[in-house]
Amino acid sequence: MTLLIAYLRLRARLAGRVLREIGWVRLALLAPVVVAAIGRVLVVAAPHPVGRWALAVGSALVLASAHRQRADFRFLTISAPRFRQWVAVEYTVAAVPVAAGLLGFGAWGAAGLTLLLAPGVAWLPPAVEARSTRQRARSPVRSEAFEWVSGLRRGGWLGWAALLAGAGWQHASPLGPVLALAGWLLVLVGCYGTPEPLSMLALAAHTPRQFLGRRLRLGLGYAALTAAPFWWLLAVGPAGPGGALAVGVAWLGLVGLVILTKYAFYPSALHIRTSQALVVGVALVMPGHPVYPVLLLVAVGGAIWQSQRRLRSLLAQPEPGIRPIFD
Repeated sequence: MTLLIAYLRLRARLAGRVLREIGWVRLALLAPVVVAAIGRVLVVAAPHPVGRWALAVGSALVLASAHRQRADFRFLTISAPRFRQWVAVEYTVAAVPVAAGLLGFGAWGAAGLTLLLAPGVAWLPPAVEARSTRQRARSPVRSEAFEWVSGLRRGGWLGWAALLAGAGWQHASPLGPVLALAGWLLVLVGCYGTPEPLSMLALAAHTPRQFLGRRLRLGLGYAALTAAPFWWLLAVGPAGPGGALAVGVAWLGLVGLVILTKYAFYPSALHIRTSQALVVGVALVMPGHPVYPVLLLVAVGGAIWQSQRRLRSLLAQPEPGIRPIFD
Protein backbone atom coordinates (compact mmCIF):
# COMPACT_ATOMS: atom_id res chain seq x y z
CA MET A 1 0.00 0.00 0.00
CA THR A 2 2.86 2.38 0.83
CA LEU A 3 4.46 1.82 -2.58
CA LEU A 4 1.11 2.35 -4.31
CA ILE A 5 0.63 5.71 -2.55
CA ALA A 6 4.17 6.72 -3.48
CA TYR A 7 3.52 5.81 -7.13
CA LEU A 8 0.26 7.78 -7.24
CA ARG A 9 2.01 10.79 -5.69
CA LEU A 10 4.73 10.54 -8.32
CA ARG A 11 2.14 10.47 -11.11
CA ALA A 12 0.35 13.47 -9.55
CA ARG A 13 3.62 15.43 -9.46
CA LEU A 14 4.29 14.53 -13.08
CA ALA A 15 0.80 15.69 -14.06
CA GLY A 16 1.40 18.97 -12.24
CA ARG A 17 4.68 19.46 -14.10
CA VAL A 18 2.95 18.84 -17.43
CA LEU A 19 0.19 21.33 -16.54
CA ARG A 20 2.81 23.98 -15.67
CA GLU A 21 4.52 23.38 -19.01
CA ILE A 22 1.21 23.80 -20.85
CA GLY A 23 0.80 27.20 -19.21
CA TRP A 24 -2.12 28.78 -17.40
CA VAL A 25 -3.41 30.68 -20.41
CA ARG A 26 -3.60 27.59 -22.62
CA LEU A 27 -4.93 25.54 -19.72
CA ALA A 28 -7.68 28.08 -19.04
CA LEU A 29 -8.83 27.64 -22.64
CA LEU A 30 -8.32 23.88 -22.83
CA ALA A 31 -9.85 22.65 -19.58
CA PRO A 32 -13.38 24.06 -20.03
CA VAL A 33 -13.50 22.90 -23.64
CA VAL A 34 -12.39 19.35 -22.78
CA VAL A 35 -14.86 19.14 -19.89
CA ALA A 36 -17.66 20.43 -22.11
CA ALA A 37 -16.69 17.98 -24.88
CA ILE A 38 -16.77 15.03 -22.49
CA GLY A 39 -20.10 16.24 -21.16
CA ARG A 40 -21.51 16.49 -24.67
CA VAL A 41 -20.39 12.96 -25.49
CA LEU A 42 -22.06 11.71 -22.31
CA VAL A 43 -25.30 13.58 -23.07
CA VAL A 44 -25.41 12.15 -26.60
CA ALA A 45 -24.24 8.59 -25.96
CA ALA A 46 -25.36 7.72 -22.41
CA PRO A 47 -29.16 7.88 -23.02
CA HIS A 48 -28.81 5.71 -26.15
CA PRO A 49 -29.23 1.97 -25.45
CA VAL A 50 -26.16 1.13 -27.53
CA GLY A 51 -24.23 4.37 -27.16
CA ARG A 52 -23.74 3.84 -23.42
CA TRP A 53 -22.01 0.50 -24.03
CA ALA A 54 -19.95 2.02 -26.84
CA LEU A 55 -18.87 4.74 -24.42
CA ALA A 56 -17.71 2.17 -21.88
CA VAL A 57 -15.68 0.27 -24.47
CA GLY A 58 -14.42 3.51 -26.04
CA SER A 59 -13.05 4.79 -22.73
CA ALA A 60 -11.15 1.53 -22.31
CA LEU A 61 -9.73 1.86 -25.84
CA VAL A 62 -8.53 5.41 -25.08
CA LEU A 63 -6.80 4.16 -21.94
CA ALA A 64 -5.31 1.25 -23.88
CA SER A 65 -3.89 3.56 -26.54
CA ALA A 66 -2.26 5.79 -23.92
CA HIS A 67 -1.03 2.79 -21.92
CA ARG A 68 0.70 1.05 -24.82
CA GLN A 69 2.66 4.23 -25.62
CA ARG A 70 3.91 4.89 -22.08
CA ALA A 71 7.56 5.93 -21.98
CA ASP A 72 8.22 4.54 -18.48
CA PHE A 73 7.63 0.84 -19.13
CA ARG A 74 11.29 -0.11 -18.90
CA PHE A 75 11.82 1.93 -15.72
CA LEU A 76 8.78 0.40 -14.02
CA THR A 77 9.68 -3.13 -15.10
CA ILE A 78 13.16 -2.83 -13.61
CA SER A 79 12.28 -0.93 -10.44
CA ALA A 80 8.94 -2.56 -9.58
CA PRO A 81 8.07 -5.90 -11.24
CA ARG A 82 4.51 -5.72 -9.78
CA PHE A 83 3.89 -2.23 -11.13
CA ARG A 84 0.86 -3.33 -13.19
CA GLN A 85 -1.25 -3.49 -10.04
CA TRP A 86 -0.42 0.16 -9.36
CA VAL A 87 -1.21 1.11 -12.95
CA ALA A 88 -4.53 -0.74 -12.68
CA VAL A 89 -5.49 1.47 -9.72
CA GLU A 90 -4.42 4.58 -11.65
CA TYR A 91 -6.57 3.65 -14.66
CA THR A 92 -9.55 2.84 -12.44
CA VAL A 93 -9.33 6.32 -10.91
CA ALA A 94 -9.11 7.81 -14.44
CA ALA A 95 -12.28 5.92 -15.47
CA VAL A 96 -14.33 7.05 -12.47
CA PRO A 97 -15.60 10.32 -14.10
CA VAL A 98 -16.96 8.42 -17.10
CA ALA A 99 -18.56 5.81 -14.87
CA ALA A 100 -20.07 8.54 -12.70
CA GLY A 101 -21.51 10.24 -15.78
CA LEU A 102 -23.07 6.97 -16.91
CA LEU A 103 -24.53 6.43 -13.46
CA GLY A 104 -26.10 9.88 -13.70
CA PHE A 105 -28.09 8.61 -16.69
CA GLY A 106 -29.04 5.38 -14.96
CA ALA A 107 -26.66 3.24 -17.07
CA TRP A 108 -25.56 0.97 -14.23
CA GLY A 109 -24.37 -1.85 -16.45
CA ALA A 110 -22.27 0.38 -18.70
CA ALA A 111 -20.78 2.13 -15.64
CA GLY A 112 -19.82 -1.23 -14.17
CA LEU A 113 -18.27 -2.32 -17.47
CA THR A 114 -16.24 0.91 -17.57
CA LEU A 115 -14.77 0.21 -14.12
CA LEU A 116 -14.23 -3.43 -15.03
CA LEU A 117 -12.33 -2.81 -18.26
CA ALA A 118 -10.13 0.05 -17.03
CA PRO A 119 -7.86 -1.94 -14.67
CA GLY A 120 -7.47 -4.75 -17.20
CA VAL A 121 -5.75 -2.33 -19.57
CA ALA A 122 -2.71 -2.37 -17.25
CA TRP A 123 -1.78 -5.88 -18.40
CA LEU A 124 -1.55 -4.99 -22.10
CA PRO A 125 2.00 -5.05 -23.53
CA PRO A 126 3.68 -1.86 -24.75
CA ALA A 127 3.44 -1.15 -28.47
CA VAL A 128 7.17 -1.55 -29.03
CA GLU A 129 7.00 -5.17 -27.85
CA ALA A 130 4.17 -6.21 -30.15
CA ARG A 131 6.32 -7.38 -33.06
CA SER A 132 9.85 -6.86 -34.23
CA THR A 133 10.59 -4.84 -37.35
CA ARG A 134 11.50 -7.93 -39.37
CA GLN A 135 8.19 -9.60 -38.58
CA ARG A 136 6.08 -6.66 -39.71
CA ALA A 137 4.27 -7.00 -42.99
CA ARG A 138 4.85 -4.36 -45.64
CA SER A 139 2.47 -1.46 -45.12
CA PRO A 140 0.01 -0.63 -47.92
CA VAL A 141 0.55 3.04 -47.04
CA ARG A 142 3.38 5.01 -48.66
CA SER A 143 6.37 5.44 -46.35
CA GLU A 144 6.20 9.19 -46.91
CA ALA A 145 2.96 9.20 -44.89
CA PHE A 146 4.93 8.03 -41.86
CA GLU A 147 2.20 9.06 -39.38
CA TRP A 148 -0.17 6.59 -41.01
CA VAL A 149 2.43 3.83 -41.27
CA SER A 150 3.33 3.96 -37.58
CA GLY A 151 -0.23 4.57 -36.41
CA LEU A 152 -1.71 1.66 -38.35
CA ARG A 153 1.06 -0.68 -37.20
CA ARG A 154 0.35 0.21 -33.56
CA GLY A 155 -3.16 -1.18 -33.87
CA GLY A 156 -4.83 1.38 -36.08
CA TRP A 157 -6.16 -1.24 -38.50
CA LEU A 158 -7.70 -3.19 -35.64
CA GLY A 159 -9.34 -0.03 -34.27
CA TRP A 160 -10.63 0.89 -37.73
CA ALA A 161 -12.13 -2.58 -38.21
CA ALA A 162 -13.78 -2.48 -34.77
CA LEU A 163 -15.25 0.98 -35.42
CA LEU A 164 -16.49 -0.08 -38.85
CA ALA A 165 -18.13 -3.19 -37.37
CA GLY A 166 -19.86 -1.07 -34.74
CA ALA A 167 -21.01 1.46 -37.35
CA GLY A 168 -22.36 -1.34 -39.54
CA TRP A 169 -24.17 -2.87 -36.59
CA GLN A 170 -25.89 0.44 -35.81
CA HIS A 171 -26.19 1.80 -39.36
CA ALA A 172 -29.97 2.11 -38.99
CA SER A 173 -29.31 5.15 -36.81
CA PRO A 174 -27.05 8.03 -37.94
CA LEU A 175 -25.54 8.08 -34.45
CA GLY A 176 -23.65 4.82 -35.05
CA PRO A 177 -21.54 5.89 -38.06
CA VAL A 178 -21.09 9.42 -36.64
CA LEU A 179 -19.73 8.09 -33.33
CA ALA A 180 -17.49 5.71 -35.25
CA LEU A 181 -16.13 8.61 -37.32
CA ALA A 182 -15.49 10.54 -34.10
CA GLY A 183 -13.57 7.56 -32.74
CA TRP A 184 -11.53 7.26 -35.93
CA LEU A 185 -10.73 10.99 -35.72
CA LEU A 186 -9.34 10.46 -32.21
CA VAL A 187 -7.15 7.65 -33.54
CA LEU A 188 -5.79 9.97 -36.24
CA VAL A 189 -5.13 12.69 -33.68
CA GLY A 190 -2.89 10.19 -31.90
CA CYS A 191 -1.05 9.54 -35.16
CA TYR A 192 -0.38 13.24 -35.75
CA GLY A 193 0.58 14.09 -32.17
CA THR A 194 4.29 13.25 -32.43
CA PRO A 195 6.60 15.65 -34.33
CA GLU A 196 9.10 14.18 -36.77
CA PRO A 197 12.83 15.13 -36.61
CA LEU A 198 13.80 18.48 -38.12
CA SER A 199 15.94 16.75 -40.74
CA MET A 200 12.80 15.19 -42.26
CA LEU A 201 11.33 18.66 -42.72
CA ALA A 202 14.47 19.90 -44.44
CA LEU A 203 14.39 16.92 -46.81
CA ALA A 204 10.75 17.31 -47.72
CA ALA A 205 10.30 20.71 -49.34
CA HIS A 206 11.79 24.00 -50.51
CA THR A 207 8.99 26.14 -49.07
CA PRO A 208 6.51 25.84 -46.17
CA ARG A 209 3.58 26.08 -48.60
CA GLN A 210 4.94 23.15 -50.64
CA PHE A 211 5.55 21.08 -47.52
CA LEU A 212 2.11 21.75 -46.00
CA GLY A 213 0.39 21.11 -49.32
CA ARG A 214 2.01 17.69 -49.64
CA ARG A 215 1.29 16.76 -46.01
CA LEU A 216 -2.36 17.77 -46.44
CA ARG A 217 -2.75 15.86 -49.71
CA LEU A 218 -1.33 12.69 -48.20
CA GLY A 219 -3.18 12.97 -44.91
CA LEU A 220 -6.56 13.92 -46.36
CA GLY A 221 -6.23 11.32 -49.11
CA TYR A 222 -5.72 8.44 -46.71
CA ALA A 223 -8.33 9.89 -44.34
CA ALA A 224 -10.91 9.95 -47.13
CA LEU A 225 -10.10 6.38 -48.17
CA THR A 226 -10.47 5.01 -44.64
CA ALA A 227 -13.58 7.07 -43.88
CA ALA A 228 -15.39 6.19 -47.13
CA PRO A 229 -17.12 3.07 -45.68
CA PHE A 230 -18.51 5.13 -42.79
CA TRP A 231 -19.81 7.76 -45.23
CA TRP A 232 -21.45 5.03 -47.30
CA LEU A 233 -23.24 3.70 -44.21
CA LEU A 234 -24.51 7.22 -43.52
CA ALA A 235 -25.61 7.70 -47.14
CA VAL A 236 -27.68 4.48 -47.24
CA GLY A 237 -29.18 5.19 -43.80
CA PRO A 238 -31.62 7.81 -42.56
CA ALA A 239 -29.06 10.64 -43.02
CA GLY A 240 -29.13 10.19 -46.81
CA PRO A 241 -26.49 11.30 -49.33
CA GLY A 242 -26.83 14.95 -48.32
CA GLY A 243 -26.21 14.24 -44.66
CA ALA A 244 -23.30 11.96 -45.47
CA LEU A 245 -21.74 14.65 -47.66
CA ALA A 246 -22.08 17.29 -44.93
CA VAL A 247 -20.57 15.00 -42.29
CA GLY A 248 -17.76 13.98 -44.67
CA VAL A 249 -16.77 17.55 -45.51
CA ALA A 250 -16.82 18.59 -41.85
CA TRP A 251 -14.83 15.51 -40.81
CA LEU A 252 -12.14 16.03 -43.46
CA GLY A 253 -11.93 19.68 -42.45
CA LEU A 254 -11.16 18.63 -38.88
CA VAL A 255 -8.47 16.20 -40.07
CA GLY A 256 -6.87 18.99 -42.09
CA LEU A 257 -7.00 21.31 -39.07
CA VAL A 258 -5.34 18.64 -36.91
CA ILE A 259 -2.51 18.35 -39.46
CA LEU A 260 -2.05 22.13 -39.62
CA THR A 261 -2.06 22.36 -35.83
CA LYS A 262 0.80 19.87 -35.67
CA TYR A 263 3.09 22.18 -37.65
CA ALA A 264 1.75 25.38 -36.10
CA PHE A 265 3.23 24.25 -32.75
CA TYR A 266 6.16 22.17 -34.03
CA PRO A 267 8.41 20.83 -32.49
CA SER A 268 6.83 20.75 -29.00
CA ALA A 269 4.91 17.47 -28.72
CA LEU A 270 3.09 18.67 -25.59
CA HIS A 271 1.86 21.89 -27.21
CA ILE A 272 0.89 20.00 -30.37
CA ARG A 273 -1.24 17.52 -28.45
CA THR A 274 -2.92 20.07 -26.20
CA SER A 275 -3.74 22.32 -29.18
CA GLN A 276 -5.14 19.36 -31.12
CA ALA A 277 -7.24 18.42 -28.09
CA LEU A 278 -8.54 21.99 -28.00
CA VAL A 279 -9.45 21.85 -31.71
CA VAL A 280 -11.27 18.52 -31.40
CA GLY A 281 -12.96 19.59 -28.18
CA VAL A 282 -14.34 22.75 -29.76
CA ALA A 283 -15.51 20.70 -32.75
CA LEU A 284 -17.48 18.41 -30.44
CA VAL A 285 -18.95 21.18 -28.30
CA MET A 286 -19.76 24.00 -30.70
CA PRO A 287 -21.70 22.54 -33.70
CA GLY A 288 -25.06 24.24 -33.99
CA HIS A 289 -23.88 27.38 -32.20
CA PRO A 290 -24.19 30.55 -34.35
CA VAL A 291 -20.54 31.54 -33.76
CA TYR A 292 -19.18 28.13 -34.75
CA PRO A 293 -18.61 28.92 -38.48
CA VAL A 294 -16.79 32.15 -37.61
CA LEU A 295 -14.71 30.43 -34.94
CA LEU A 296 -13.83 27.62 -37.33
CA LEU A 297 -12.82 30.09 -40.05
CA VAL A 298 -10.58 31.97 -37.62
CA ALA A 299 -9.02 28.70 -36.41
CA VAL A 300 -8.25 27.52 -39.94
CA GLY A 301 -6.79 30.88 -40.97
CA GLY A 302 -4.71 31.09 -37.81
CA ALA A 303 -3.43 27.51 -38.19
CA ILE A 304 -2.40 28.12 -41.82
CA TRP A 305 -0.63 31.38 -40.94
CA GLN A 306 1.11 30.03 -37.82
CA SER A 307 2.19 26.74 -39.44
CA GLN A 308 3.73 28.54 -42.43
CA ARG A 309 5.41 31.03 -40.10
CA ARG A 310 6.85 28.27 -37.90
CA LEU A 311 8.06 26.20 -40.86
CA ARG A 312 9.56 29.24 -42.57
CA SER A 313 11.74 29.93 -39.55
CA LEU A 314 12.79 26.27 -39.31
CA LEU A 315 13.53 25.78 -43.01
CA ALA A 316 15.37 29.07 -43.44
CA GLN A 317 18.68 27.45 -42.47
CA PRO A 318 18.54 23.69 -43.22
CA GLU A 319 21.18 21.39 -41.88
CA PRO A 320 24.40 21.20 -43.96
CA GLY A 321 24.37 18.56 -46.69
CA ILE A 322 20.56 18.21 -46.73
CA ARG A 323 18.83 18.88 -50.05
CA PRO A 324 15.03 18.91 -50.55
CA ILE A 325 13.76 15.86 -52.44
CA PHE A 326 10.45 17.31 -53.66
CA ASP A 327 10.32 20.23 -56.09
